[in-house]
Parts: sequence; structure tokens; C-alpha cells
Amino acid sequence: MSALNRLQLYKALSRNNRLGFMRSPSMEQGLIAKVLMFIGGSMFVLYLIIYGTMFGSIAAQGDVFSFIVATMPFMLMVDFFIRFIVQQTPAMLMKPYMLLPLPRRSVVDTFLITSQLSIYNFLWLAMFLPYAVITLAGGCEFWMAVQVLLACLLLIMANSQFYLMVRTLVGRNLLWWILPIVVYGAYLSPLLIDSKGKIFEKVFDAFADFGATPFLLPCVLVVYAIVYWSNREMQYAYVYEEIEASENKQVKLKSISRMAFLEQFGQTGEYLKLELKSIFRNKAIRARVISSLTLIIILSVLIAYTDMYDGRMMLNFWCFYCFALYGATTLVKVMCPEGNYIDLLMVHRENILTLLRAKYYFHVAILIVPLFIMMPAVIEGKFSWLMMLAYFLLSSGLLYFLLFQLAVYNKQTLPLDQKLTGKGNVENGLQLFIELLAFLLPAVILSVLLIVFSEEVAYLILAVIGLLFTMTHPLWLRNVYRRMMKRKYENLEGFHASRS
Repeated sequence: MSALNRLQLYKALSRNNRLGFMRSPSMEQGLIAKVLMFIGGSMFVLYLIIYGTMFGSIAAQGDVFSFIVATMPFMLMVDFFIRFIVQQTPAMLMKPYMLLPLPRRSVVDTFLITSQLSIYNFLWLAMFLPYAVITLAGGCEFWMAVQVLLACLLLIMANSQFYLMVRTLVGRNLLWWILPIVVYGAYLSPLLIDSKGKIFEKVFDAFADFGATPFLLPCVLVVYAIVYWSNREMQYAYVYEEIEASENKQVKLKSISRMAFLEQFGQTGEYLKLELKSIFRNKAIRARVISSLTLIIILSVLIAYTDMYDGRMMLNFWCFYCFALYGATTLVKVMCPEGNYIDLLMVHRENILTLLRAKYYFHVAILIVPLFIMMPAVIEGKFSWLMMLAYFLLSSGLLYFLLFQLAVYNKQTLPLDQKLTGKGNVENGLQLFIELLAFLLPAVILSVLLIVFSEEVAYLILAVIGLLFTMTHPLWLRNVYRRMMKRKYENLEGFHASRS
């Protein structure tokens, strides 16, 4: 395919991708959501500028002009998790074009190039450019400043390819999550060996020293080329394998677990079965469960065996976060997966209420998992049992009470084979307000209580607040159901319009 034709193909696919986003039903849900997204992006850029200025000042004062190179592994970890919000895999975007008479390799290349030229990648210049300017003013040689700037930007672009590769592999086998854990964990592993951080300091200094050599940019170019080529070849193989599988698809009967132990709970038990089978059978929901539990395990190990989060407020924050994480990733889109078959749920009266009740019981039961995962932190004396009880009840009570309010306003169907935050999942201002309130209100209450009372008294008050909301769940769930029924035609219209 000639270079001119490739350019035309790139323009056509990019235009279709933009139009697909603009024509999404969710884009009509509110101007407030778009404004808040713009504010969020602006805050991200502002933070990058602040960190770039701060790192540049540290480098200029210490004459270590490649200081930022040693911090890049941290930046790449942050960048990797942010990409779950802003970046989709090529496989998801390419599917509509596989039946068209287009060169498939050219289509793959086009989407990979698009991912490299994403505006998000260049937002990181908001940190790298101030750093380069300040180090130049502090006496850094021009070639070194340019080399560090280009190397950092190339690492961000290489990270985008690594993210695409990991997401594609995880879609096939969840064990591939080991790959990013090993890659990013290798940099932090000295902290597990030496809690005082002396070994880590030597590793940090070694990265900084290497950043000052003329070999930095060539080595980064080699790393970028290897990651890009590996991802490119894997995407080729994945696309062709999917096409062959769809052409030779055969129906295979699978054994179905009856989960008979839930039948004793009647209709609520049937909806509990639905929750469990949704996890086992749907990639998107299953991936959320695995990723949440994996992150809780990593945080629990870091808290228990390192001093990274030994501050009073940090321990409280992460303890609550570990309990709240799974609910936060699923309940923000409560009823959205059910949008695929919402008409069936409307057949019998109060079906939706029973479903909401089953969802609540399931999410309360799932809190037992982080309770066990965080046992090492309790054994090591980082968390107390009273602290754990307080955040368990606060999550099952106040947090879930706030998140279940979203069931009234969510009206966009979430495809079961699509990640949680993908293209077209824009929300309106009221939903975003409820989400912010759900995560900020408990933190505000905790901060006030810790200032006024001792920790033990603060935890007891939090436990009582959480217990009150937990015990009164039949009342507020019925209130949520009644408000949903008042909006049922509006919500049904939204679910129908957003089905893929």
C-alpha cells in the first residue's frame, strides 16, 4: 500500500473515530459533564507543570540534570493506570473495519499510529518542558536537556504500546497481569528487600547517572522499537486469529453450574446467581473483579511490609480505599450491564427492587475478601481491628447508599465485552456529583472526627454511621426503586439508544 493511500486511510479512520464519539448517545447527556472533563484534564496538566517545576528545581540545585530519568518508572506506572480511562485497545476499534475490503495490516498500523499521536501522550510535555527549561537555566548542557526531554516522551509512547499489549493479552488470559506487575515491580522490589531504602537509593542514583550519559536516547529508542514491534506483531496475529475463529465458529455446549445453594433465597437467590454468572461469563465484569483484587493485594503487601504509607492519614485512606475499591469500580455503572436486557426485568412488578437488593447483598459479601487480604497489615500492626470494622461498615452503609443512588440516573447500556471506562461513557453532571460525594464525604467525616476525637472514638462513630445505613438498606433501596420507576421511560429510551 503506497504512502499516499496510507495517509488517506489514516485520515478516513481518524475521522470515523471522531464522528463515532460525537454521535454517541452519551454525548447528549449534559454540557456539565464535558465541562467537568475539561476541568479534570486542566487539573492534570496543572499537576504535571507543578511536578515538572519541582523536579527541575531539585535537579538544578543538585547538579543532577537527569534526575527526572530516575523518577520515570513512577511516572510510567501512573501513566499505565490512567490509560484505562483514556485509551482503548486497537482490537475494539478495528472490529467494524474487518469486513471491509481494506488491507488489514494497514488498518492495524493506522490505529497504532493513532495511539502514538494521541493528545494525551503529548500532555506529558507539560511536565517535561518546564523541567528542561529550568535545568537549562541551572547550567545543564543543551544536548543533555534535549536528550532527556526526547527520552522521557519516547518512554511515554512506549508505555502506550506496552499498555495495548497488556490489555490485549489480559483479554485472553488474566494471568498476563503478572507481566506489568513484574515490569513495574522490578523497580520497587528493593524496597521489599531493604525496608530502610538504601538499596533503592542506589538503584535511583544508578538511573540518574545513566540519564546523564550519551547512551540514554539510543537505549530508549531501542526499547521503544522493541515494544512497538512486539505489540504490532501481536495485534496482527490477534486480528487474524479472531477472523479465522469467527469464520470457523462452532457452537460448544458448556456445563452450567446451577448454584443450588442459592435457591433457598427465592427470587433474590436467582439474582445472586445472575451476579455470580456475570462475573464468570463476561470478560469486562470478570476483569474488573480480578484487577480490583490484584490492586488490593499489592496495596496490602506494600502497607504491611514497607513504610511507604505509615502516615496516620495515609493508613486511614488506604484502609478505606481497599474496602471501597470493588464497589467503586462496579456500582458507578450500576444497572448499566442490565441495560442489555432491561425490558425483561420490567415484566414483573418489583423485579428491579429484588435485583437491587441482591446486588447490595452481593457487594456487602464481597467486602469479606479485602478483610482477609488485609490480614497481613493487621498482623504487622498497621491496621487495628476496630479500624477495619469501621471501614467495613462505612463501605457497606454510607458508601453503598450513595453509589446506589446512581441506579436512578444511569441510562447508558454497558456492553459486556467492553472495559468499564471506554469511549462514549460520558456521564452527566448529577452522576459525577454523586460519585464525588460518595468518595469525598467519608474522607471529610473521617478528617473531622480524627481532629475532634481520638482514633478509637472516631472509629466507633464511623462504625455506628455505617451500621445505621446498613441496617436501613431496605428503606433506601425501596426509595431508589420508586424513583427509578418514575424515570423508567426516560431510562429505557437511553438504554435502547446506547445498545451496541
